[in-house]
Amino acid sequence: MISLEVLKKEREELKKKLTGIEAEAKDIEAKIRDVRQREIQTKREIEAISVLVDLQEAKAPEAK
Repeated sequence: MISLEVLKKEREELKKKLTGIEAEAKDIEAKIRDVRQREIQTKREIEAISVLVDLQEAKAPEAK
């Protein structure tokens, strides 16, 4: 049978490990949010440039 003290010690070690894992997960989630924001910004920039291209193409036949 495992002694009570050994069980308590193991529980405390696991709690510390869990705290570290939770902190790591929080850091990863923050990085994911940052990447998603960059993705959204890039998509907006692409859309804006696409609109400008479309406007230029629409005017091109008139200029000829």
